[in-house]
Amino acid sequence: MQFGIFSVGDVTPDPTTGRAPTEHERIKAMVAIAEKAEEVGLDVFATGEHHNPPFVPSSPTTMLGYVAARTERLVLSTATTLITTNDPVKIAEDFAMLQHLADGRVDLTMGRGNTGPVYPWFGKDIRDGIPLAVENYALLHRLWREDVVDWEGRHRTPLQSFTSAPRPLDGVPPFVWHGSIRSPEIAEQAAYYGDGFFHNNIFWPAEHTRRLVELYRRRFEHYGHGSADQAIVGLGGQVFMRRNSQDAVREFRPYFDNAPVYGHGPSMEEFTAETPLTVGSPQQVIERTLSFREYAGDYQRQLFLMDHAGLPLKTVLEQLDLLGEEVVPVLRREFGIGRPAHVPDAPTHASLLAARRTAAATAAATAEKEGAR
Repeated sequence: MQFGIFSVGDVTPDPTTGRAPTEHERIKAMVAIAEKAEEVGLDVFATGEHHNPPFVPSSPTTMLGYVAARTERLVLSTATTLITTNDPVKIAEDFAMLQHLADGRVDLTMGRGNTGPVYPWFGKDIRDGIPLAVENYALLHRLWREDVVDWEGRHRTPLQSFTSAPRPLDGVPPFVWHGSIRSPEIAEQAAYYGDGFFHNNIFWPAEHTRRLVELYRRRFEHYGHGSADQAIVGLGGQVFMRRNSQDAVREFRPYFDNAPVYGHGPSMEEFTAETPLTVGSPQQVIERTLSFREYAGDYQRQLFLMDHAGLPLKTVLEQLDLLGEEVVPVLRREFGIGRPAHVPDAPTHASLLAARRTAAATAAATAEKEGAR
């Protein structure tokens, strides 16, 4: 099972000081957080994609390419790549290039984002959100798997004898997760292609997450990719820790109360009761995270949001120390207990390449046997 962090890259004033980082400081902080994630033994760093203030990560592949040069083991991903407003041709090119630069340590999460005005900024209509997601991904899927593509759809100009360059590393496209918090159509899309489904459940109660994940699992099996419990699932989560839970609650409260995403609404206690947000000791984070398996089954990737709401970089790095030293080692062990052998790990470039070679060898052996008859 993979553990990591994702950042939405918000530029939020620290409510305890009133100071907001500059865009430059925030971008550099995200890089420092990615480097720290590798240092403490995490598996994944993912960045969001936003094109409006108060966010800075408008160019995920630029940031991830820079992080790739400064890390050795970390899987580099996106918390969302906007499949609706980005040209699928450019996504194909950018992520194949990143894949080569990072020696395969790349995957990505497709999503529609949560900012309505982004659609007209890129010449699209928000009312076409789902059709854009479906059509654009169908094209992207082909661009990575076919050397020459002829294509025509509703939402972009046709392609004639087009070859996306560079080609995916070793002929293996980056693994794709389809991210959604509310759309059954996206769960269906992930299942249809046999891709991963990432439910960023940070604002949702357990029952909502259960329904969407179960839908994806059922449809994954329906399309013949394996049994429902072999479907590839990822979850999000939010945590704030101190060794003493009372210290964690006291320190995080002003950040929660003033955060643009959930401040001035439900109390922190109400929010932690209804969503995966956990504010407390490392042991409380462990217990809460382990409970996700009760409604999501055995899953493959757990990403935590830790650098939001104006928290200073020093505090975030302290959180990562606790996560890497005290939480994740226990989660790795406990999630492994009782996990069926047929449930796969999260796909990586190495595992996908090995599967491709095995399939090719099997096909060659079958052809040889048939030819000998």
